[in-house]
Amino acid sequence: MKDEKKAPKLRFKGFTDDWEQCKLKNKAEIVRGASPRPISNPKWFDDNSNVGWLRISDVTEQKGRIHHLSQHISKAGQSKTRVITEPHLLLSIAATVGSPVINYVNTGVHDGFLIFLNPTFNKEFMFQWLLMFKPYWNKYGQPGSQVNLNSDIVGNQSVAFPTTSEQERIANFFSELDTAITLHEEKKQQLKCLKSALLQKMFAYKSGYPAIRFEGFSDEWEQCKLGDVADRFDNLRVPVIANLRKNGDTPYYGANGIQDYVDGYTHDGEYILVAEDGANNLKNYPINYVSGRIWVNNHAHVLQAIPYLASTRFLGYEIGRSNIVSLLVGGGRAKLNADALMNMNLNLPKIKEQELIADLFQKVEISITLQNYKLDKLKNLKSSLLKKMSPIARIN
Repeated sequence: MKDEKKAPKLRFKGFTDDWEQCKLKNKAEIVRGASPRPISNPKWFDDNSNVGWLRISDVTEQKGRIHHLSQHISKAGQSKTRVITEPHLLLSIAATVGSPVINYVNTGVHDGFLIFLNPTFNKEFMFQWLLMFKPYWNKYGQPGSQVNLNSDIVGNQSVAFPTTSEQERIANFFSELDTAITLHEEKKQQLKCLKSALLQKMFAYKSGYPAIRFEGFSDEWEQCKLGDVADRFDNLRVPVIANLRKNGDTPYYGANGIQDYVDGYTHDGEYILVAEDGANNLKNYPINYVSGRIWVNNHAHVLQAIPYLASTRFLGYEIGRSNIVSLLVGGGRAKLNADALMNMNLNLPKIKEQELIADLFQKVEISITLQNYKLDKLKNLKSSLLKKMSPIARIN
């Protein structure tokens, strides 16, 4: 193969050398891991071993950077696999195909991974390049079948490499960007855990008294029926007529989520939309709070709090944390009867306390939304920079 030289669109200041194109097999010895058989035999594993056993689930959970492993392989198992004892770059070739891995712990590598031995490239640089290249491995799979990678296919892939110093600069930059993404993901998860904990602590159960309250509130929460504090407007729903949906400004609450509709609306104000049927995820039963104009189809119950008795937003949280699934009837397409819904038991504080609780959860949800926005921006930035800071991949 005649050597080719390329340069990316975007580079750090001070780097002008062309990038040299060569095959991966010329930059590392690429070998496949090995697995003891049958893998289900317990003799291959030992909780007291200091050698872990890498699985694709570990790659997914740790986003390709392996710092700990929950399963460990025995001495007997180690003799049947490839054991690595220092940081290595790997690539998954089974299950989730084409996922790069940097492994930092003593590990037995099974035959679902390739190992890059004695590389002459920067591992972090190559990790980021493989992330960018991951979609392109799909060309090695037939339509409807799984991609089939091996050491020859990967080794023969042509890659453009900059100088060692430029590799290090790029690697450090993307490593810091990954750290920022991880920190935002952790903050988002902390906010979600906070919301979950507050839902457990700030709502009264059988005792009538929540574990955590705002200062100045001590009255027992009163039990009532949903129908005592909310009105139902199911009579204003419209049938699902897909061919009448057009691009417009009014959200449409349909079986497939929020869609656009044109020429009017069915509701205007604060409402709770509770799925009547077709709920596929019973652990997260569809309950939506909306404010403003909306079209609502005939697969949702439409509720609104009686103003002097309850807060509509608070009722949304109270209904959402209740055991609404116990009210469903039917088989594969579970159905929520309107009378059963309106007869469900609730515990409510005075309206002022409801409003304070609803405001707090709204602030937490806004923070979660903001974290999602920041995460999306960082991930989009990384995706864009990976493309601009690497020469266009040449597909063999």
